[in-house]
Amino acid sequence: MIQQPEQFAPVAVINRSGVDESVHFGAVVCLDRDGSTMHSIGDSSVAIYPRSSLKPLQAVAMVEAGLRLAPEQLALVCASHNGEAIHLETVVQILKSAGLSESALRNTAGQSLDPASAATAVRQQRAPSPLQMNCSGKHAGMLATCVVNGWSTDDYLHSDHPLQTSITAVITRLTQKAPAAIGVDGCGAPAHVVGLVDLALAVRAIAIGDVQESGEQVYNAMTGHPYMVGGNARDVTAIMQGVSGLVAKDGAEGVYVAAMPDGRAVALKIADGSERSRCTVMLAALAMLGIDTSKLQAELKEYSFGHGHPVGEVRAIGFMK
Repeated sequence: MIQQPEQFAPVAVINRSGVDESVHFGAVVCLDRDGSTMHSIGDSSVAIYPRSSLKPLQAVAMVEAGLRLAPEQLALVCASHNGEAIHLETVVQILKSAGLSESALRNTAGQSLDPASAATAVRQQRAPSPLQMNCSGKHAGMLATCVVNGWSTDDYLHSDHPLQTSITAVITRLTQKAPAAIGVDGCGAPAHVVGLVDLALAVRAIAIGDVQESGEQVYNAMTGHPYMVGGNARDVTAIMQGVSGLVAKDGAEGVYVAAMPDGRAVALKIADGSERSRCTVMLAALAMLGIDTSKLQAELKEYSFGHGHPVGEVRAIGFMK
């Protein structure tokens, strides 16, 4: 289960003023329409913490347990949101619908990821809070699910709580394997270890309709409201807006997963956990599958900077047909 260095291979290079400066290693799996592996780099079975890339699966479990929300609210349950006003207001709406207040949140306190929103919070002398933290939508959904079922809300983050055992059961069903381990995520919720290709297959199942109504609700919410999943200047939002039908979710420590309703899917992990190169590699992997990302290339290009100006860029490697 322990990751080994040999499970990863070069996936991206960044240059500076015409000279390659750094290399990112990772693992990538690209699934064809029938779910078979069309292309891979590194070991596609490597065991990883998908982190927030598992949120669509967690949301499926909540819907199956009786959570009923408007699509834009369900999209926020799947989100690692920016903490912009629309995100925070929607978290509060979810909590109010369950008869709860912001004080019910048990996730780690944080500041908004959106620089403008964070600056506003500082000017208003608002301290970091669970509401502002990027996982608060998921936690609001978890709490609302507990209320629907009459489960306790004080200990909903414990791995043996009925909510969390139901989430683990759904993750096991969709990945077709029991999690290799369960740790603690940055927000305080359980974090499951799954195989990279199993993550791709699970999100693919949601995209193609194999998870039935609960999966359809999650898929339609995310693809219909991509701004709620990320926000301003977030590549996960831009990718879903730019590729019709694509559902995508980023995760901490260099994880990304995406799937199309025709069955094509990608999952990747940057070995050192860096966010740099993650988007570039995802775009290359999607292009490898024949998905048109040409409109996104300029908008989402990752640069190196010198004296405040672009002097180089990140390029993906290992994707030549």
